[in-house]
Amino acid sequence: MTDDSRYRLAAPGLAEAAAGDLASWENDELAGFLARRPESRDEYRTGSGLPVERVYTPAHVDGDWHDVGLPGRYPFTRGPYPTMYRGRTWTMRQIAGFGQAEETNERFRYLIAQGQTGLSIDFDMPTLMGLDSDDAMSLGEVGREGVAIDTLPDMEALFDDIDLEQISVSMTINPSAWILLAMYVAVAEERGYDLDKLSGTIQNDILKEYVAQKEWIFPVEPSMRIVRDTIGYCAENMARYNPVNISGYHISEAGANAQQEIAFTMAITKAYVADAVATGLDVDAFAPRLSFFFVSQADLFEEVAKFRAVRRFYARMMKETFGAKDPASMRLRFHAQTAAATLTKPQPMNNIVRTALQALSAVLGGAQSLHTNGLDEAYTIPSEQAMKIALRTQQIIADETGVASVIDPLGGSYYVERLTDTLEEGIADYFTKIEELGGVVAAIEQGFFQREISDSAYEFARRKASGDRPVIGVNKHVDAGEAEKIETHELDPESEARQISRLKQVRDVRDPERAKSAMEQLLSVAADPSANLMPATIEAVKAHLSMGEITGALRDVFGTYTETPVF
Repeated sequence: MTDDSRYRLAAPGLAEAAAGDLASWENDELAGFLARRPESRDEYRTGSGLPVERVYTPAHVDGDWHDVGLPGRYPFTRGPYPTMYRGRTWTMRQIAGFGQAEETNERFRYLIAQGQTGLSIDFDMPTLMGLDSDDAMSLGEVGREGVAIDTLPDMEALFDDIDLEQISVSMTINPSAWILLAMYVAVAEERGYDLDKLSGTIQNDILKEYVAQKEWIFPVEPSMRIVRDTIGYCAENMARYNPVNISGYHISEAGANAQQEIAFTMAITKAYVADAVATGLDVDAFAPRLSFFFVSQADLFEEVAKFRAVRRFYARMMKETFGAKDPASMRLRFHAQTAAATLTKPQPMNNIVRTALQALSAVLGGAQSLHTNGLDEAYTIPSEQAMKIALRTQQIIADETGVASVIDPLGGSYYVERLTDTLEEGIADYFTKIEELGGVVAAIEQGFFQREISDSAYEFARRKASGDRPVIGVNKHVDAGEAEKIETHELDPESEARQISRLKQVRDVRDPERAKSAMEQLLSVAADPSANLMPATIEAVKAHLSMGEITGALRDVFGTYTETPVF
């Protein structure tokens, strides 16, 4: 044969035969059965609102075999690596962070002892916003939602007795991410580590903040410059480290559906890559170290299709739009986290089941690393016991279910392939809208993303309130009487005072001349858009300048940002 029909997913004539059988079945068996027993609702939809047929056949799949292909081969629909979990199980990366660095370090070591294979760090709100623990705005927030990091000694304590060359480290932080990276580098250099052997990522996805999570320090343009500087620095100095972890997770948690999550993440990715390439960076010099972070939501099949669709779209975008030649530049690698927004206070033990199924969809979708939420996270930071159960959930999936033995086991499913195609097409549709608005930054300034997310969040809340979207224990199968009691994490009330005391001590004993010189150099580099901020920031943290001192001084150079409200 010489015609391309041999590459169709459905063999020649099979789609037509299936369509004929489907029409006959609908007129005969189905019609008679529906007359006796109607379906429970008039229409069925995925979590993102896509219509769902009652059954899928070859007539629903019109793609080319090469669109699906094989794992580790362009367009990577079925996975970024040829052996996937047969060669290496995904990294089990439970997030941790609370109180002072010493308290979080103790949790790290507990999780490592339980079999965790990567570290993930949550920071408190002052650290996320670039504020010191003794800032008036930090009162009551120090160490509450994550670990407090003010100066380099905090980072040294955070990684005490942990070999950073042997374990990857992910840091969930954005507006002040480059300062945390500088501290991480400073700790590594102090210990004599080879920077090229360090692995992990900072999130550093600032555009997502303007779109969804709303944590920023500076305006968009200087914030983009900082992301660009970290990409450039890591490309030259940290061969295995990911300088940006582009996040759809927080877009989803803000209210976006699965389609919006991957479309907006890809649009933001395009903006970062274009910005870096515009400075003269070769796309193949940095793209292999880009990484991603997605949620694994409740709709199992849609989530699996979502991961497959975004991998394929990314590969094509990097090759066709940016001219990438290295397959590693087209290979989307992602961390997944189960959906915190789905966790409930009522009947909290149900959250174990929710998390297990969401984790399964991430594994079936080919995640490279995974965090499973604690059953108590609707209340507070997870307890040690909740984190152990969450980690054991991953270990059971990996070792007892057999799902890791076959790569992309749902590939070829008529339903999953149709969903994959539809979601990929949806990304392209959103790209058209965003380009018409002038690109990502212009769309942010016009409130496009914010409106889309708020509309989606409202629609979901309406469906949940009406009972159209069941949530067990909340609007269906609700318990009468007193709520179930569970153990929850309690923050040490003295932790904040200890942290402030250490910060003051660091300021008192540091070399004032070195600190002054480092600040002057940092401000000089910041004023030069062509200079890279990272080396000067590394020297600043080594001089024991604090997080708040660095961001406070740079506000005078970069300015501040106020969002135009969207109603």
